[in-house]
Amino acid sequence: MNLSANGLIIELSYVVAAGLFIFGLKLLGSAATARKGNTLSSLGMLIAIVAALIDQNIVEYQWILVGMLVGGVIGAAAARLVQMTSMPEMVALFNGFGGLASLLVGWSALDADAGVFTVVTIVLSVLIGGVTFTGSLIAYGKLSETIGSGAVLFRGQQIVNSLLVAGIIGSAVMLSLEPSNLQWLYLVIGLSLLFGIMAVIPIGGADMPVVISLLNSYSGLAACAAGFAINNNILIVAGSLVGASGIILTQIMCKSMNRSLGHVLFSGFGSGVVETTVVEGEIKPISVEDAYYILEAASSVAIIPGYGMAVAQAQHVVKELCELMEQNGTEVNFGIHPVAGRMPGHMNVLLAEADVPYDQLLEMDEINPRMDMVDVAIVIGANDVVNPAAREVESSPIYGMPVINVDNAKTVFVLKRSMASGFAGIENPLFYKENTRMLFGDAKESLGALIREFS
Repeated sequence: MNLSANGLIIELSYVVAAGLFIFGLKLLGSAATARKGNTLSSLGMLIAIVAALIDQNIVEYQWILVGMLVGGVIGAAAARLVQMTSMPEMVALFNGFGGLASLLVGWSALDADAGVFTVVTIVLSVLIGGVTFTGSLIAYGKLSETIGSGAVLFRGQQIVNSLLVAGIIGSAVMLSLEPSNLQWLYLVIGLSLLFGIMAVIPIGGADMPVVISLLNSYSGLAACAAGFAINNNILIVAGSLVGASGIILTQIMCKSMNRSLGHVLFSGFGSGVVETTVVEGEIKPISVEDAYYILEAASSVAIIPGYGMAVAQAQHVVKELCELMEQNGTEVNFGIHPVAGRMPGHMNVLLAEADVPYDQLLEMDEINPRMDMVDVAIVIGANDVVNPAAREVESSPIYGMPVINVDNAKTVFVLKRSMASGFAGIENPLFYKENTRMLFGDAKESLGALIREFS
């Protein structure tokens, strides 16, 4: 086979891979087709890797095969063994490793004869990849609560960040002028890693879903820059798709919180300032038996899941309870807030794992107009996304944020372990409403008790 024919096959392979990426991304837009979309995208990546290896005329593949084997085993183990409650942390790590890979690709592409354009793309790959890597590690720490989930703010923080940016720009300029002087590259790498930490520590835990989607976008942009650095078209395409989809998702998340991206990045929301608003009213606990009698008579039930459902691993018992209520003639739907949980689509993933029908998963804009006609709204481990203070308390940090209006239902059951505030650390007036009843205890155990009552 001559060289031109070989090159044609490689380019066609890249086109096929790009098509699979685009089609797979389209399928990821629906929970019903997401698994198929993930499979097609993975196949596209495999084709792209094989084509790139052939394109580079690599003679020895043993270390590449070892790397693919080890990476495949780690990926398969992570997919099978990581708990659903840890899925946001795993996504953060995947984003970080993607950024680190782009940093290393950019680093390896630098040589003394590199032109200005190549050096610029290498700097972008290293810079964005470094920020993504350490920023994702901080996000992982906040999500897993191995470090404080609140915002970390200190006097002069903006000055420090400005000096870091100035240092990065200066080092990048010097590297463009002297590509053979690697100390400037090392300085860009070090400053970018430090800047990734400084960029994420001021962001409070309540904003982590936005941060996760933003870091996902960063990892794509870093890959795109790396593609330009090594002149690989499919890496440019793949990185552009990830970067663009991440930015779009970030904007959707910000809109769902009624906040700008700049406010999320620089406001320090969730910094641990205690809200002093005094909520009037009385907590009204309810027993499992009384809750059963109300549910047994209900014709319409809306379930609002939150991170507490993930912690309790209650998605399967929720599914079982839904089936029992439907057998009793009750219409059951789920209200999914875009930022419920700690990553985009967290609740959808949990409920899909439990085989909850997709047509029962209603977005916030779909469930809110129906809430007046709902007999019972069951809030499972959610707090901030159902907090009426977002509508009623102008001094609240979440004032203006769209929430699911569960307080408009005839009766509200809130399943919580205690009266502790949610991830944002904000008091919730919902708990004191006249139509709210608190069912205290582990959500999985409480739901299991309800199932036994129905059975």
